Amino acid sequence: MKIRNKFQNFLLQEDLNFLLTNRIPRMTLTRFMGWWSQLRHPLIVKASIAVWRWFTDLDLSESKQQKFANLHECFTRELRPGLRPIDSNPSVLSSPCDAIVGACGEIRDGMVFQAKGFPYNLHSLLSAPELIQRWPNLLEGGRFMTLRLTSSMYHRFHAPCDAHLSRVTYISGDTWNVNPIALTRVKELFCKNERAVLEMQTGDGIPFLIVPVAAVLVASMRFHAVDVLLNLRYKGANKIPCDADYVKGQEMGWFEHGSTILMFVPPGFAWADGIETGMRIRMGEALLTTQA
Repeated sequence: MKIRNKFQNFLLQEDLNFLLTNRIPRMTLTRFMGWWSQLRHPLIVKASIAVWRWFTDLDLSESKQQKFANLHECFTRELRPGLRPIDSNPSVLSSPCDAIVGACGEIRDGMVFQAKGFPYNLHSLLSAPELIQRWPNLLEGGRFMTLRLTSSMYHRFHAPCDAHLSRVTYISGDTWNVNPIALTRVKELFCKNERAVLEMQTGDGIPFLIVPVAAVLVASMRFHAVDVLLNLRYKGANKIPCDADYVKGQEMGWFEHGSTILMFVPPGFAWADGIETGMRIRMGEALLTTQA
């Protein structure tokens, strides 16, 4: 255990971590990981999970499935029923995923932050000027939040409220690591990486956005409302009309490994009690509340 902790601390040194996770052939390794995770060989699966556990705090005790035919099944595992109770208060937007809360705050002049001192422009992130035109009051003065999924976390994401999904815009891009070390070194990182913009409305018709962002080894995401896998090999239309309704807490899709979900809500929402940068939150717990 001491050797493991020392090795993990060694890898967490900022310069070394950034070098190992970013100054590498990111897309090649990401494609390789996609291939490797599909291999169906018991020894490969067992050894891969053992290595994964050695480097992280991977805990499979909550998993509905305990035997995995390949590494992909472990990455995208479901949880046993009842382990993530959903906040039933209709004025609450619950967390769509298990995550560590990253940068969060108010949207001003179309700018938000990926980390302290590292702003990015929403127009660059969304790559959809017509979205701003359709919903002019959606973003300015609203709130943004960054929800980071580590590699060992539960990787599925869920509707934060009763909601309607009208369109998914897929934006191909790079695969930079999205850990805190990279976020303080790579300007506008979220605007560089592969991502999808989910245009949604609450049951009361209030628009909001969910933006899953991919990362190194993780450039693949699946949405139940879209009948194709969105990844680096996807060459289809990038604007995909949808007509999907969800009840609060209903599963919407998953990452192939782990990454980040960005949320953007219009004015009229406040943070739920206790929400702050660095805290861990579970899917279904209160994230935002409507202001009286």
